[in-house]
Amino acid sequence: MPERLKKKLRRTTLIYWALLLYVLAALLWWLISLQQQNRQLAQEKRELLELRATTLPPQTYRSEQQTIDDLYRRNQTKYISEGITFLLVILVGAVFIFRAVRRQFKMQLQQQHFMMAVTHELKTPIAVAKLNLETLQKYQLDPDKQQKLIRTTLDETARLNFLTNNILVSAQLENKAFVTSKEDLDLSTLLQDCVGAFQKRFPDRTLETAIEKEIDIKGDALLLQILVNNLLENAIKYAPGQSVIRTTLRQVEKGILLSVADQGPGIDDSEKSKVFDRFYRIGNEQTRTTKGTGLGLYLCQRIAKDHRGRIEIKDNTPQGTIFNIIFAA
Repeated sequence: MPERLKKKLRRTTLIYWALLLYVLAALLWWLISLQQQNRQLAQEKRELLELRATTLPPQTYRSEQQTIDDLYRRNQTKYISEGITFLLVILVGAVFIFRAVRRQFKMQLQQQHFMMAVTHELKTPIAVAKLNLETLQKYQLDPDKQQKLIRTTLDETARLNFLTNNILVSAQLENKAFVTSKEDLDLSTLLQDCVGAFQKRFPDRTLETAIEKEIDIKGDALLLQILVNNLLENAIKYAPGQSVIRTTLRQVEKGILLSVADQGPGIDDSEKSKVFDRFYRIGNEQTRTTKGTGLGLYLCQRIAKDHRGRIEIKDNTPQGTIFNIIFAA
């Protein structure tokens, strides 16, 4: 966490606890004051009754004394009950406010990291593409080198397009501004095309597929493509270079199963529910070396839900992670 944000959080926490202690002290003082006032009022009534004792019949005297005592106890119970109620309301409100403030600081920190990551992710492909084009413009290269530079430039623009799609669709889904266009799609062909595109981008990686043919789904082609691309990008990003990434698509009893399995470091059980949060990334921001924006798996969950599906994480054997998406029939 940046030092400036740490100082701001400490200052806010100090002010919060100071205000909470002040409110609790004021509540305690109010309760003590009411109890003293109630006790003093009852004592004055008893003294007045004692002055009239010689003129009152014994039965009337005992009745009025009982009335004074009952009123004292009722007021005492009322003040204690109100004090406890106010205390509970204050504590519940304090917990909610404290959690909301902490959540806001956490979100602010995540957004800062997101902006830094996005800035870096955007500048890198632009810089590479610009350098390649300038090289092609200045020098007369042989055809093989030209094709290599052109292929690298296309790869970087594809990466740039992938990133901008993630950012734009994430913002639109969050604001409920994305208009989906559901149509009958051949999910088998769409998945095969996505895997083929990744194989061209990463020719040194081993991408295996087990895709049943002619599996249809009603959905949005762009969103489903983003879903598959994020799962493949995530697997390639974290899995070792020599490992196998396996993509599976098949009909199951409950609908359609889409699976992407890698042999990376895996995900701890404590992190499996958090990785779908917006901007969330596993690990420490200061020591993390893997690139990313924290939007990929968030989008996967949103898109799967939008297509009557659910996403789950399982451990691969002997190591790694399996992302399963089950689309309802």
